[in-house]
Amino acid sequence: MPFGRAKKKSVSLDENALYDYAVKALGRRMRTVAELKRLMRSRVEIGEQGEAKIDRVVARLKAQRYLNDTSYATSYARLRQENQSFGQRRVRQDLAQKGVHAEVIAETLDAAYQDVNEEELARRLLERKRVKKPANEKEAARVMRMLLRAGFSTGVIFRILEKWDVDDDALVALEFMDNDGPESSNGDR
Repeated sequence: MPFGRAKKKSVSLDENALYDYAVKALGRRMRTVAELKRLMRSRVEIGEQGEAKIDRVVARLKAQRYLNDTSYATSYARLRQENQSFGQRRVRQDLAQKGVHAEVIAETLDAAYQDVNEEELARRLLERKRVKKPANEKEAARVMRMLLRAGFSTGVIFRILEKWDVDDDALVALEFMDNDGPESSNGDR
């Protein structure tokens, strides 16, 4: 195995060394409580004693304001909105995946997206990605998938496609695709 990574020996750090490790990890980039706990678990013994060390270090970092999920979520939402033009759904999904609590996510996103026009944000994304008006159903489906991945509602997507004068047959086919069949209904529109 000449190109594999060398296995690290099981290291059990004391509380001060674990604290130093956590501060260095936070110095590299901002992290959520859940992400930091996951990183620290590999540095302590397995079991109650290791979890207790982690909890004490997290409490200490929170008291010193080095670790705060609310400020993390606020910064993350603002950056994803301003730099990547992501919709609210995408940011919600990403924050949940990073271990931020649902209440914190809801409060943060309500504040971050309250004055944002989602259609304008989606148009900014399309402009940044240099997406042109779709000429056929296949291109319209590609645009729709891209906007869905970016976190925009189907209502916003269909309004953009309608303003682009996408063929009505293509819109009906996309709506059919979005609803996964004729019996399903979507309340976004």
